[in-house]
Amino acid sequence: MKKIGIISDTHSFLDPKIIKHFNTCDEIWHAGDFGFNKKIKHFIETYDVKGVYGNIDGQEIRKHFPKTQKFTCEKLKVLMTHIGGYPNRYQKDIENEIKIYNPDLYICGHSHILKIMYDEKYKLIHINPGAAGKEGFHKVRTIVLLNIDGTDISNVRVIELGKRTNLT
Repeated sequence: MKKIGIISDTHSFLDPKIIKHFNTCDEIWHAGDFGFNKKIKHFIETYDVKGVYGNIDGQEIRKHFPKTQKFTCEKLKVLMTHIGGYPNRYQKDIENEIKIYNPDLYICGHSHILKIMYDEKYKLIHINPGAAGKEGFHKVRTIVLLNIDGTDISNVRVIELGKRTNLT
C-alpha cells in the first residue's frame, strides 16, 4: 500500500501546513504550476515527487518534469497533466491519451477547482486537487490525500489549508 499526496498550482508558495500532511506520504504527485524558488526546490529534492510542468513553469521545473506523465502506482495506471479538462470536457490531446493509455486514474490541475469524479465513459477516476497556492481566484486552498493498494483506492481525503485571501 502507498500513501499518496496530490497537489497543484502552488505558484511558488508552499504552506508549511502541507508538509505535515505530506510527511507520511510515500509519493507526492504535483499536477503543475509549481512556480520556483528555494522552498519549491527543497520540496522537490526532499520528497518523492512525480510531477508535470504547468503553464507558469519555467525551465527550472521543465527540465525536471514533462508535460504529461504516465506511470503505474501499485497496479493502477495513472495519467497526469496540468491542462486537460475533466469528464465530458477533455482537451482533444488528453482524450486521445486516455483512449490509448486507458488509465485508472487521471490527475490534472490548472482550473484551481477541486474535483473528484468518476468518468463513466472511460472508467476512470478524475482528480483535480484544486490549488494549494495563494495566486488565483480560488477561495480555499486544497490538497488531496489517498491510499492505493493494488487496484484499490481508499481513504480519499480533501484537506483544506485555509482561505486564500488570508494569505494575500
